[in-house]
Amino acid sequence: MDFDLNASLATYLSDPATISTPEASCDLTDCETEPESLTASLINSILNPIVDAVAENPEAVIRSESLDSLQFLLKCAPIIPYANQSYIHVPDCELFAQSRQSSFVPASTLSKILELCVGGLSAEAEIVHAELEAEEQESLQQHKLVLECLGFLLQWTLAAVETKAAEKSTGAAAGRGKGAKSSKSKAGGKDAPWDPSNQILSALDTMTKVMRVKLAKTFVTTSERDTFISLFTRPVYLILESEARVKSMAIRMHAFKLTSAGAQTSIIQNLSYFEHLSEPMAEFLHILSEQYDYPQLAEEVLKELSNKEFNANDAKGPKSVSIFVARISELAPRIVIKQMTLLAKLLESESYTLRCAIIEVCGNLIGMLSKQEIEERSENTKGQINAFFDVLEERFLDINPYCRCRAIQVYVKLCDLETKFPKRRQTVAELATRSLEDKSSNVRRNAIKLLGKLISTHPFAVLHGGLLEHKEWDARLQTVEAELDALKPPSGTPGLAEKENSGEATVDEALFDDATQAPRSPEAQAPMTEAEKQAAFEKAQVEAATAEATNKLQLTRRYYTEALRFIEVLHMACPIVTQLLSSKNKSEVIEAMDFFVIADAYKLSPARQGIRRMLRLIWTKGNSDEGKGVQSHLIECYKGLFFDAPDNFSANDAANYVARNMVSLTFGATPAELTSLEQLVSTMMTAGLVSELVVQKLWQVYGVQRKDISKNQRRGSIIVLGMLALSDPDIVVKEMETCLRIGLGKLGRLDLGLARYTCIALMRMNAARKTKGTAGNAQVTARLSNEHAVLMKLATVTDVQNDSKEWYGLAEQAIGAIYALSKHPDVLCSDIIRRRTKAVFAPHAVPNAPNSEIQDSNMEDVEMTDADDVPEAPAEADSQDVPKKTNYALELSQLLFLVGHIAIKQIVHLELCEQDFKRRKAAKEALAPDMSSSPVKKTAKTPAKVGKKSDQKQQQEEQDELDLIAGTTEDDFTEALVHIRERELLYSTTLLSHFGPLVAEICANNTSYPNRELQAQAALCMAKLMCVSSEYCERHLGLLITILERSKDEIVRSNLVVALADIAVCFNHLIDENTDFLYRRLADPSLPVKRTCLMTLTFLILAGQVKVKGQLGEMAKCVEDGDERVRDMSRMFFAELAGKDAAVYNHFVDMFSLLSADEALEEEQFRRIVKFLAGFIEKDKHAKQLANKLAARLQRMDNERAWNDVAFALGLLQHKDEEITRLVGEGFKVVQAAA
Repeated sequence: MDFDLNASLATYLSDPATISTPEASCDLTDCETEPESLTASLINSILNPIVDAVAENPEAVIRSESLDSLQFLLKCAPIIPYANQSYIHVPDCELFAQSRQSSFVPASTLSKILELCVGGLSAEAEIVHAELEAEEQESLQQHKLVLECLGFLLQWTLAAVETKAAEKSTGAAAGRGKGAKSSKSKAGGKDAPWDPSNQILSALDTMTKVMRVKLAKTFVTTSERDTFISLFTRPVYLILESEARVKSMAIRMHAFKLTSAGAQTSIIQNLSYFEHLSEPMAEFLHILSEQYDYPQLAEEVLKELSNKEFNANDAKGPKSVSIFVARISELAPRIVIKQMTLLAKLLESESYTLRCAIIEVCGNLIGMLSKQEIEERSENTKGQINAFFDVLEERFLDINPYCRCRAIQVYVKLCDLETKFPKRRQTVAELATRSLEDKSSNVRRNAIKLLGKLISTHPFAVLHGGLLEHKEWDARLQTVEAELDALKPPSGTPGLAEKENSGEATVDEALFDDATQAPRSPEAQAPMTEAEKQAAFEKAQVEAATAEATNKLQLTRRYYTEALRFIEVLHMACPIVTQLLSSKNKSEVIEAMDFFVIADAYKLSPARQGIRRMLRLIWTKGNSDEGKGVQSHLIECYKGLFFDAPDNFSANDAANYVARNMVSLTFGATPAELTSLEQLVSTMMTAGLVSELVVQKLWQVYGVQRKDISKNQRRGSIIVLGMLALSDPDIVVKEMETCLRIGLGKLGRLDLGLARYTCIALMRMNAARKTKGTAGNAQVTARLSNEHAVLMKLATVTDVQNDSKEWYGLAEQAIGAIYALSKHPDVLCSDIIRRRTKAVFAPHAVPNAPNSEIQDSNMEDVEMTDADDVPEAPAEADSQDVPKKTNYALELSQLLFLVGHIAIKQIVHLELCEQDFKRRKAAKEALAPDMSSSPVKKTAKTPAKVGKKSDQKQQQEEQDELDLIAGTTEDDFTEALVHIRERELLYSTTLLSHFGPLVAEICANNTSYPNRELQAQAALCMAKLMCVSSEYCERHLGLLITILERSKDEIVRSNLVVALADIAVCFNHLIDENTDFLYRRLADPSLPVKRTCLMTLTFLILAGQVKVKGQLGEMAKCVEDGDERVRDMSRMFFAELAGKDAAVYNHFVDMFSLLSADEALEEEQFRRIVKFLAGFIEKDKHAKQLANKLAARLQRMDNERAWNDVAFALGLLQHKDEEITRLVGEGFKVVQAAA
């Protein structure tokens, strides 16, 4: 028969249904009009003889009847899913028309045809190979025709099989007519679950076998050979389009082998349209290059990709190409490096993914070149490495943040190379430090990671262990320079100066020939003696040794200098990373924490500041997974830094190690850092990360008696114990006696700071405890009687005679501890005030301290046990016995401080009484049904250390309290407390009532009482008393504001700013008309006062305690303040305010008016502030409304500066109003009014 492959292939690619099959079996052609008659039995009756014939002899396939019957059956199976078909004509035949939608040929038939083609092709390939080996060429044309027929049928069958498999896998067969449905049921109703993977694998294997035959001898011309090869490559690409097929390693490897011929165009198309093929195509080209020694295809593909242009809207193509290029540079860098000149053009592409790919390629090529053996390196290897590094450094300034990130990530990988490239490391460290200030958080995060990697892989570990402490490296450099100076010849060496200054010394002696040289004197020509030769030899040896030592020292100096440059760059980076700990991006914060952990491990000195700054992250809101992640990561960092002892430590050594670290955290800590540390330590205690042995070691440090110990260590131990007690109060309860003996004993009197922190720790004995079954409520703990030793000691602490400022902190915490622990703190504090009052106003009277016997006995104990602990104690004790001139102003100041603080604590105590009343009443009502059988079912539990009462008396007291509660309503109780607060504390016969007029008198007559500290404490006391009673507050508010305005003491002004905030919370109606005085402190000349005022106003406004009017403009001015902390606080305030009901929008016009009217505000500062505020106007509706309000002012502006201010603000608002744009465009106009 005559079979034209080109014609058949063209018709097949256009529309397979149009292929003519005139010699097909009559039984098949009869089914063209009756599709229902095409049954499985009919198909088998025609197909089976053909299969047998081909199995016997492959040439049977070229018989016209067999070939046309096979093509007829294949026309009944679609080769393209119906949804993707784009055929122009509809077949006239009903069978073929319906076959466009779904196959009329069952899967078993397709399997038979596929087996026929594969078997016949395999057998024919063996025959052709045998004849070619035997050099028999007579029948080659016949075999060529057989190969073309079988290859054509195999291509068609594979396409039909893939379409049928996809149809079965999706189960989305399109519906056909009733007749078609019945035919389907007949022909394909018995289809079993079908997986053609094995047959496809067999077909690919056979095609590979055919490709190994010497096709050049069978297909003479190149076009014939390419056409035949396309019969195999086309179905391979079709198979690769299926993601499921690509996952099979066997299918993928066979596909790679088959696509090696004529694959370039198809690879480019696959990369453009199928993203999942990017890496497989790279693997294919790598295998082709390595196993089949055919790198030319990869080179051609890279050349074509380098010249390819992508549509601006095409995102998939560049991404797929980028993945491919990056992957092949990783697998076959030697191929890629030859094409880098062409690929470098992709750096100019607008697609950032392509630029990212080239950046990664440069990194892979640097890695490849650096791993080459010395003998493999060419002359230009160094130049290539430098060129690639230059590209990476340039990309740190890429316009796209993803490219900047990729450059940083590539450097992170390069840090792990054995070759360190120290010069490039120095450069990249500087670039990474600069990138810490990038506007993209992703770039900043990767820059932090790169800096950490640079530290952990730095090249300066060859000498001295690799730690990066600047002080030590600088000392080493100084030592080396001193040694170099010692090796230099002294400045007075004969001939040295002449040699240095003479121009002839620079002339090479070899330039002179014999004719030009002057004759030498006889002395010069005399031979050297043996002694002279020996001396010259020794001199040469010494000079050689000196030269070698100098060279070595110069290299060492260079090494130290490079290390110091690297360390200095890291020192510059640390403060910036510290700022990034406050970033809103949580992953950036976590990366910054990891950086400081690494930096601390290498002893970088600024790392400690960052580690301290990390403490505040314990307050990160934990509502989201990110917030909880920051907290848990902070705990892990601190656990690794301070709480994990080395593995080789014993349990005792580990406890000592942890205890020392915990104490060291308190050294030099600010109050804010101590508060954060307290939260962290208590959280770790709750999580069980602090062992009991560590707690014992801390108590040993605190209570040590026979060994000298620094104040800071003893203080630090009780600070940490107080923090731990916040989680477990029993820690302090068990060691109460130690606290009384050390902190409230003689040592405490000598170190008021120690006594203060001891009071804080004792206060934690009554810390709220969470217990099971309380539904989140704190467990109620019993309070101590006033006769308890702890309270007696706390009361006597306030009687300490000391002029140190620390006394006020001690007194504050002692009073706080009394109110936290005592059942009746008001009684105990009244005694304290009486004693102190007698001491001040009757100085010759000796105050009768309660339970002096206990006090004396305890003091004797301390003297006996602590004499060696503090060597200076005897001298100070003796000095106390010497009569001193009494400082009455100081004593009165301390008394007023006690009065004010007790007044505030008494208010808190009354509020707690009210809460306790409500709790007891609720408990009473809950127990009402059981009261008849058990009058007292729940009683407060008293700790063992508190002392015990008889059970009957305790039950009786509880019963009385419950009866009292049952007969009182909540409103009555609340009214009684209000009456006590307003009328009795300051206006009845109570003790505090005597001090209200006293402090007012002192404050009003500052010339009569000029002592600075007395005035400060009197003003503070009066402010605290004003928080007690609204009547007293209203009467003296004017005096308080006058002091705030006129006082020259910045401490007084700061205290009164906070006091006004407290009064605003207590009596809002009194402060509402006087908030202007508070805002004025924002312009206070003292920076601490300004900071205090800003923080106070931030709290009041955000908490809704004061009404915001037009004064927000004063807050806005702080955005341009000279102090960084003030600027940061102000920006934080407006960021929080913007989230509260569009508050910035509501007050924008008022703020703008105030800022524009301030002549002291420079124009640039004004514009920066307004631009900052306009950034919070996000809604278009708000922007339009503000623009209309501001535009109305343009016509009324009488000076150009004011007009420019309004125009600038309008330019910031997205109003899109043409009329406003026209008004602004016309500019400022001066209109003179008619006379």
